[in-house]
Amino acid sequence: MEEMAKVIACDETGWIRVEVKVKSACNHCDNNDSCGTSAVSQAFSSKSQQFSIMSDKPYPIGEWLKIGLPESVILKAAALVYLLPLIGFFLGAFLATRVFAVSDLFAFVLGVVGASLTWRLARVKAAYMEKTAQPVILAHIGQRIN
Repeated sequence: MEEMAKVIACDETGWIRVEVKVKSACNHCDNNDSCGTSAVSQAFSSKSQQFSIMSDKPYPIGEWLKIGLPESVILKAAALVYLLPLIGFFLGAFLATRVFAVSDLFAFVLGVVGASLTWRLARVKAAYMEKTAQPVILAHIGQRIN
């Protein structure tokens, strides 16, 4: 996953502070002029994130960098969020049918409970992985041309 980031601060210890504009999917559609969702998205999408990155060289304030997260972090988070609830559903249904020997309806309900619990666990773990993942500088772009 790659994004463009603007350098907003740089210190002597090798850390640089960058700002990334959060984009919405509505900005990439051909129908964004006639779409109500696009208008709402553009009205509220002036968000940006700031974070620090370790750098081997200093960059002047205002420079643009291409930064990225390792694909392994993204794949692990996606696997957690999608696969863990599925495993929780099957585990809950299995426990209901084999251990408790109850009806199919109760097995389905216990499966949904297992899926929702593991989904919440996966969200917490994925959020932690996102916070601890350190982006890396992929390329130095330079100044933007106005």
